[in-house]
Amino acid sequence: MSELSPAYASDALTKAEKLEQLRRKMAAIPARSDGTEPAMPTVVLRSVDEPAPIVATAQTTLRTLPVPPPIAKLLPRGGLARGTVASVAGTTSVLVGLLASVTAAGSHAAVIGMPDLSLLAAVEQGADLSRIALVPAPKDSAVEVAAILLDGVDLVILGLSGAAVTPSRARAVVARARSKGAVLLVTDGRWDGVDLRIESRVAGYSGLGEGHGRVTAVHLDVAAAGKGFPRRTLRMEIRSDSGSVAWRTVPEIQSTGHAPLRAAL
Repeated sequence: MSELSPAYASDALTKAEKLEQLRRKMAAIPARSDGTEPAMPTVVLRSVDEPAPIVATAQTTLRTLPVPPPIAKLLPRGGLARGTVASVAGTTSVLVGLLASVTAAGSHAAVIGMPDLSLLAAVEQGADLSRIALVPAPKDSAVEVAAILLDGVDLVILGLSGAAVTPSRARAVVARARSKGAVLLVTDGRWDGVDLRIESRVAGYSGLGEGHGRVTAVHLDVAAAGKGFPRRTLRMEIRSDSGSVAWRTVPEIQSTGHAPLRAAL
């Protein structure tokens, strides 16, 4: 597993020095491989204040990153469209599932500002830890770190710790995600103008008897809405079976009494 957190170990370093350390570490990470072109030996980095030129092609527009099968049913392209920004709210199980699906398929990912995200849960769902870079404590540089990592990895998960990102600050990051064909997932904060919103909540459990027993599955209500397609809602479950964890769609009548997710996205 790639570990980027030492770049932030010393409070004595200035913000510029920390970002420079991160750039050097990024140079050692293999370039993304999306199956359409050979990996490049180096990664070219620009300043976060310098928006990367947008080179839109049909190939870039149509490429997607894989997601758990039930979530794929909610999305018009069946996955996370490359070059887009999405927000994820609710249970962390969805973020873990997305991280696992992307890295299990051979792509690289980075997680910023989320020190409590369960990597064990990701591994149980098939994640490849050797393809995950961590920046657990970026402090006030989280958005800048995300912009840098979009140059070299396929999926960047950015925890905002309740912060709101201004449109002017977000534009350069959005432009970089589009030009690089990467996906940025933001959570726990406000980022206006995202291409996709995914929201979830726990709807119930399976495996519990009368106050005792073992949880064998967690039921989730997951909703998705985005630019160009209406809001969709689906009930699904994450089930533990024979030492592995799998996602599947379940009928709403199997839930434990909670109504489907209704809040507007």
